[in-house]
Amino acid sequence: MAQNQNQPLHMQQHHQQQQPISHKVAKTTTAVTLTGSLMVLSGLTLAATVIGLVLATPVFVIFSPVLVPAVITICLLGAGVFTAGGLGATATFVLTWMYKYVTGKHPIGADMLDMIKSKIIGTAEGIREKSAQLGQEAMKGTKGTNY
Repeated sequence: MAQNQNQPLHMQQHHQQQQPISHKVAKTTTAVTLTGSLMVLSGLTLAATVIGLVLATPVFVIFSPVLVPAVITICLLGAGVFTAGGLGATATFVLTWMYKYVTGKHPIGADMLDMIKSKIIGTAEGIREKSAQLGQEAMKGTKGTNY
């Protein structure tokens, strides 16, 4: 096939013209037979689907008071199981991460957590110093006044 792509177009046409007529007839017959078979199968599938739908509709209508709540219940149960599994996996990951962080194994994101922690500590120290400074100024201001 790679050789056919590299050949010029007129050489490919010449090669196709050299095929005996029996090869062309065989290809055409195979294509027509395969296409016809697939068309018949698709028609039979469509007919079977319509007949099945016609026969199943009364059953669905009769049993819908039972089927609809059952389907809703099954969907809710599935959603619950899926959610529980996801939350369980997340909890396992978080506990594993915390264990690695506490034991000093340096998990992913530990650098960012340490940076945020140092910023919070720095801010808290700044606020403490500022409040101590304001408290001292307030004490100096009240010593000179007599109430």
